[in-house]
Amino acid sequence: MGRLIILTGPSCAGKSPLCRALARLHPEMYRMLGKVVLYNCRAPRIGEIDGKDYHFAAREQVEQYIKNDSFPGMDVRGDLQALDIHSLARDLEKSDMLYEGNPYIAEKMISHSLLREFGTLGIFLSPLSCEEMRFIHAVDTIEPASYITEIMRKKLLRRMRKHKGELSLPDLQEIERRAGTAYNELTMAHRFGHIIVNHDGEDSENWNAFYYPLGDARLALTAFVKLLKAEPCATEHWGDEPWT
Repeated sequence: MGRLIILTGPSCAGKSPLCRALARLHPEMYRMLGKVVLYNCRAPRIGEIDGKDYHFAAREQVEQYIKNDSFPGMDVRGDLQALDIHSLARDLEKSDMLYEGNPYIAEKMISHSLLREFGTLGIFLSPLSCEEMRFIHAVDTIEPASYITEIMRKKLLRRMRKHKGELSLPDLQEIERRAGTAYNELTMAHRFGHIIVNHDGEDSENWNAFYYPLGDARLALTAFVKLLKAEPCATEHWGDEPWT
């Protein structure tokens, strides 16, 4: 039987470049991982491939899927997403499967009864450490949710400017949606076991300015590889409110 490997965290935490770094520098390991592909009601973005990045479908079709208990789903920042649990269970009987995405669907995976017989490796990629979370909550002049929203807003702006240059109003609205959910997503971190602290988000040049990642990007990749190999690894483990 395979393991369900969950790599989750807020938008722009660095999940996608971490997977790309694994594929580039540890191709034999990456090839052993199947990919969990969700249904999504939105249209494909530039470069996305139907069946590889998502199964793109009409919103009405996805709404019908999630009426069935074997298709857990929810609205994620305006996108209705659903997962075919039976298909995933069949895949897990043959190989390890990697889910890289938002914590909301990830939480539904780890709690679903049909997946409990499979081993699960939960990894949360956090843009802040536990100590930083405690600091933010201890300072009277800081409103934690707003502060974290601003941190992620700047990361998301840098990422989107790198990809698109000039930004449109819909681009800015999308950034606000993603940044605004970051605080709640960080409060879910403890549910996934291993927390890798990574200040080099998807906006950072440390992923690809040189052949090997640098800084926290390199440390995150090293930790990810060790966890996949089931080797001892220095990750953080948070309680449900680690900042109290």
